[in-house]
Amino acid sequence: MSFLEEDLPFGDLTSEILPDKNIIAYIENLEPCVIAGIEFTRILLNRLGIEYEVHVNDGDEIPEKTKIITLKGNCKKIFEIERAVLNLLMHLSGIATKTRRLVRIAREINPKVKISATRKTIPGLRYFEKKAVEIGGGDTHRYSLSDMVLIKKNHVKIFESIEKAVEYFKSKVSFSKKIEIEVSDVEDAIKAAKLGIDIVMLDNMKPDEVKKVIEILKKLRLRDKVLIEVSGGIDEHNIIEYVKAEPDIISTSAITMKAKPIDMHLVVEKVIE
Repeated sequence: MSFLEEDLPFGDLTSEILPDKNIIAYIENLEPCVIAGIEFTRILLNRLGIEYEVHVNDGDEIPEKTKIITLKGNCKKIFEIERAVLNLLMHLSGIATKTRRLVRIAREINPKVKISATRKTIPGLRYFEKKAVEIGGGDTHRYSLSDMVLIKKNHVKIFESIEKAVEYFKSKVSFSKKIEIEVSDVEDAIKAAKLGIDIVMLDNMKPDEVKKVIEILKKLRLRDKVLIEVSGGIDEHNIIEYVKAEPDIISTSAITMKAKPIDMHLVVEKVIE
């Protein structure tokens, strides 16, 4: 409901002046997309008591000018929630569409690789954006800092070495939590894998460096004992090269921070006297 409070702090000056009329209106997309946000739209419309009919489901791939939802009720109520509903559907469908596109590209080469979101999300919208990633076929990764331990390069600087950092965290963290470490070169990646870490994140490393890490791990018979995640500047232009290097996970902020919202609008179909 906070979405509506943002748009209606003191009511809708335009809609309040309108005569009391009931209308039938519909929301449609103006470009092809993977639809996301239907579940949340249902919740919003149910709370407001607006009659509606949903014509598509989250995850459906729909062509342009598909009727997504039909709304029926008081014109004032419908116009008050129009922008909040459209913004949510447009934004989340953009994320789901971009995620689906990257997942398809990657899985044509390696059906097992995971395309994952990061914590780079718009404040206040993370839950919604992560759900859109999931709808698009991606992996949500961490919802918050509470989900797992991720030892980043700045954390390692608190200690004298990767070895001491890993030893410290292993001694402090519950067995129930996975531990991941971020590294930026081949040597540190191998070192981390030898220390028995759960996940090694290769941050901003080139595809050939990722390939080298994985080849060395195979020779050391460590490849099956650690998950390899790659991250940093990965998008349509280079994802194929990273998939070919055979990591387990490709995490990218592009699916949340660079996804273009899908153009949609609301059309009044009929005024009911």
